[in-house]
Amino acid sequence: MGACISTSSRSTRSSRSNGETVAHSFLGIGFCGQKRTKKTFSDHVYSLQNLHSIPNRIFTNGKSRASCIFTQQGRKGINQDAMVVWEDFMSEDAIFCGVFDGHGPHGHLVARKVRDALPVKLLSFLHSYQSRLNGSSKTCFKGNLKRSDGGDSEKDASAEEKLNVTWREAFLKSYKAMDKELRSHPNLDCFCSGSTAVTLVKQGSNLFMGYIGDSRAILGSKDSSDSMVAIQLTVDLKPDLPREAERIKRCKGRVFALQDEPEVSRVWLPFDDAPGLAMARAFGDFCLKDYGVISIPEFSHRILTERDQFIVLASDGVWDVLSNEEVVEIVSSSPSRASAARIVVDSAAREWKLKYPTSKMDDCAVVCLFLDGKMDSESDYEEQGFSSATLQSNHSGNAVESDDGQKSEPSLQRNFTVRSSDESDTYGRLPVEIEGNEETMAAEDQNWSGLEGVTRVNSLVQLPRFSEERP
Repeated sequence: MGACISTSSRSTRSSRSNGETVAHSFLGIGFCGQKRTKKTFSDHVYSLQNLHSIPNRIFTNGKSRASCIFTQQGRKGINQDAMVVWEDFMSEDAIFCGVFDGHGPHGHLVARKVRDALPVKLLSFLHSYQSRLNGSSKTCFKGNLKRSDGGDSEKDASAEEKLNVTWREAFLKSYKAMDKELRSHPNLDCFCSGSTAVTLVKQGSNLFMGYIGDSRAILGSKDSSDSMVAIQLTVDLKPDLPREAERIKRCKGRVFALQDEPEVSRVWLPFDDAPGLAMARAFGDFCLKDYGVISIPEFSHRILTERDQFIVLASDGVWDVLSNEEVVEIVSSSPSRASAARIVVDSAAREWKLKYPTSKMDDCAVVCLFLDGKMDSESDYEEQGFSSATLQSNHSGNAVESDDGQKSEPSLQRNFTVRSSDESDTYGRLPVEIEGNEETMAAEDQNWSGLEGVTRVNSLVQLPRFSEERP
């Protein structure tokens, strides 16, 4: 596939792309001009090579101090979903969460690359901003901004606006740098492969979010009668949204649905009925980047209140079969917090079998972040089917991700269209070169085509004809 990319689209590889490092210090928000009373990681430098040794960062099934995460493979082959929770992200009260849903022949590699590199890039931009702030006389911004009822509303509004601008810029720049790195990556072909991303940073009562694609985040909160309600925090960025469709058509891309799935709008090349991408924004997918598909994230900032209980991030394998309200009910009624993410995935698996009994099920990945920072005891954790070794490995830096990114679990599936497995064989013939600790994945690309049965709604329908030409 790399042979069909023009020289202009393959920029010189950045010297930061593979060994990117960042001093892990918190953006002076909340600390500028104040004596630091809490421990930070300002003396540490992180690189992608030693990322898995960072304490309080989990990316496989398990739990942390304030969250639980779980992913389960679909019936199409390798699990293309990835997830991460990074506590003490910039300070002791900052947490980064993300879910990434890959698609295309190398989607699993793209999703994992983004999972590892994007948070580091975000840290890098925040640290850069902090350095500029320390070298100027600018007023620092409070990290734990709360709405006030007094006469300082104008001052608070100004501080909140400055906070928004800072974080928006950090998310926009990190997403842009991430896509640029994927484009110039020497060993990862992203021409017809890509990934969604839904990411957030919770710092104090502030919630900052950036997202692309159709993975979703929701908030479980209590209303005035103390009943749990679901609040959708993101928008599924699909091609049928008016502003997305307008941009794509303005760039000469085409948007239409296939006859056998009229509810699924897709993005097509102007000269070929391919690839049929079922989202309007994504990392990678460079065959469509000149035709309206972008990697610019939507950004939002929310002030959390005491009524807000938890946040759930999940890939579309969950949202295709469960409503926001159902997920909030499942999490709030889970017998233990450590089991919440797994129970959501199990519920999605049952719904796939009930609603689409002849279809293969999609990969599912779920992150549950509990806003009060409390979790179950170690004994509760072990009762839910997670070994204590999993917890220890995630926190000691010795965690090794299996080839499908999870423990052996019963299978689930990927994204919509009704196609036979024979029609999907094209994907299985595409070789891939993998660097570093991902080299063990090479042999598994042959499984991407899927197992027996039909697939309901794939993110991609087929590869462009010219993308199969190789030197």
